[in-house]
Amino acid sequence: MEIILLERIEKLGAMGDVVNVKPGFARNFLLPQEKALRATKANLARFEAEREYLEQRNAENREVAVDAGKSVDGTNVIIIRKAGDTGYLYGSVSARDIAEDLAPKGVKRNMVVLEQPIKTLGLHTVKVRLHPEVTVEVTVNVARTTDEAERQAKGEDVIAAQIAEEQADMKEANQERAENAVSMFEGDGPDEFRAPREGGDEAPAAEAAPAPAADA
Repeated sequence: MEIILLERIEKLGAMGDVVNVKPGFARNFLLPQEKALRATKANLARFEAEREYLEQRNAENREVAVDAGKSVDGTNVIIIRKAGDTGYLYGSVSARDIAEDLAPKGVKRNMVVLEQPIKTLGLHTVKVRLHPEVTVEVTVNVARTTDEAERQAKGEDVIAAQIAEEQADMKEANQERAENAVSMFEGDGPDEFRAPREGGDEAPAAEAAPAPAADA
């Protein structure tokens, strides 16, 4: 389907361009949101008649977006979620979740550019398109607790730290079990478990008492 763009659309074109798109994309997104018009003779004439007004409106909206972007750009969004020991979430973080946190700054769901939901803990850079020509970035900090979020913000890999801590605990536990096992067989066990004397010789047997003399 041929359409006339009423604003810049990424990967499609700029305002006034006549482009060919899939009918579903036009009917479900571009036309309902007044981002484009069907490329008919009447609409082409209408666009040319309104071009100056549309360009002026676009410039004004761009300036508003630039000002709004100053408060949004670089924002840290903290989202707490349950996750397993490997860092994968029990669920996900969507564009709606991010937009809700940024709503006080005027960000709407359709402004958050997220190709797929976030499914892991950590710091994620996400784009926010405030205007077709104005895009900023925010950092989404997904953690299990606020403490983890603070540690991640400082650059710590909490999953790697957790694995290292578990390995250290396991090593310490194994060492303790080994020491306990050794102590069980040193000095307190029966003779057959006692260590041999130095040199390999066994202890000499006690001398037998002399037999009583026979009667004359």
